[in-house]
Amino acid sequence: MRIAIYPGSFDPLTNGHLDLIQRAAKLFDRVIVAVAKSEGKQPLFTLAERHKLVTRAIEPMPGVEADTFDGLLVEYVAKRSGHAIIRGLRAVSDFEFEFQLALMNRKLDERIETIFMMPKGSYTFLSSKIVKEVARLGGDVADFVPEHVRQALDRKLRKQPK
Repeated sequence: MRIAIYPGSFDPLTNGHLDLIQRAAKLFDRVIVAVAKSEGKQPLFTLAERHKLVTRAIEPMPGVEADTFDGLLVEYVAKRSGHAIIRGLRAVSDFEFEFQLALMNRKLDERIETIFMMPKGSYTFLSSKIVKEVARLGGDVADFVPEHVRQALDRKLRKQPK
């Protein structure tokens, strides 16, 4: 069984993430969307909330599951018997950082491959950071995230002082 791990903070999950998950599911027998603890990034949503949002979004996708992890990605991939790490590249600016991560991961465990995937053209500008900023400023993010994620953003941001 070919297993791919798609790691990220998913704070929040966007339609760009879903695009990569759906396409990776066509290439691998199983895709595990691994929600990283990412406390250093000071996420808007807790780890449990992000896991729940991802789980709901991928429910209709056969062969796709959500999980959480903390620590070294390659250790998590090995623990889950993964063969590849999926990483999204939106622009050339993403490449240098992702390339360095991929080389480090290969140095730590050469059995694990990194697969770079580009989102559809309509999602190349999309990032969780931009979605959060637009939502914070009262903009409509309905075209960028699943409906349940949009609602979660509304609930979360209404609680926070502007």
